[in-house]
Amino acid sequence: MQELTLNNDVRMPAIGLGVFQTPADETRSAVAAALSTGYRHIDTAAAYGNEREVGEAIRDSGLARDDVFVETKVWISDYGYDETLHAFDKSAGKLGVEQIDLLILHQALPSDFEKTQQAYRALEKLLADGRVRSIGVSNFMVEHLTALLEKAAVVPAVNQIELHPYFQQREVQAFGAQHGILTQAWSPIGGITFYRDGQHTSTLQDPVIGDIARAHDRSPAQVMLRWHLQAGRSVIPKSTKPQRIAENFDVFDFELGGDQVDAIDALDTDRRGGPEPTAITLESFGRDIPEA
Repeated sequence: MQELTLNNDVRMPAIGLGVFQTPADETRSAVAAALSTGYRHIDTAAAYGNEREVGEAIRDSGLARDDVFVETKVWISDYGYDETLHAFDKSAGKLGVEQIDLLILHQALPSDFEKTQQAYRALEKLLADGRVRSIGVSNFMVEHLTALLEKAAVVPAVNQIELHPYFQQREVQAFGAQHGILTQAWSPIGGITFYRDGQHTSTLQDPVIGDIARAHDRSPAQVMLRWHLQAGRSVIPKSTKPQRIAENFDVFDFELGGDQVDAIDALDTDRRGGPEPTAITLESFGRDIPEA
């Protein structure tokens, strides 16, 4: 397992299993399959509604708590200083852990950035108290990171963003690298699909990626994950199928050539598949996060 060192010297497995949109009743088996395969990093979120099942699967695995890196996210409805401190309690309780390895803000809230900053101040408090090992953000654009850093005492360790061959967010990546913020890719194999050149398409059917995959006797998904890893990014591919979970983990014994990396880099369309971060509001995206 390849590991990445965060800006506070915490080591994090480069590949994690993502459980976005995984139904609660399927989460236990997906996490169990991942841990059995060799994954030691699980990414969940309060808004996913499956933190409890993630925690149960980790405990049932028989692995020591210190052997599994647990990452979760605070939803915008729980932003604010006291609210975010309580959000930690809710997540830790569902996960069944005393300490969370990486706790991040799920979105910027541009319509109330003061609340976002207060939420991040709460993360800093949790870090200082040892209740989390590292803190970060998700879906923060350059303007959000710039505003956050003006008041933050701790530079985020991670910024988790939509990132795949069709949407590479180079400006956000460059800003993160300049400030020691690791880029973590959600939808790293382009699970988000959209219209490209007037047609609904997917990175998994891209002919350039397909040719590279055939050259290495690998799948397109494996090629894309390898592309991320060679760039020094963290990836959290999602699947509920044991065979696909294992396939996504089998990416450490081959390397893309420089021309192959360049060919994938050239696929960028600069078109987002997920929600626009600057349009996130409580009115449109707020939801109650249950206590238990």
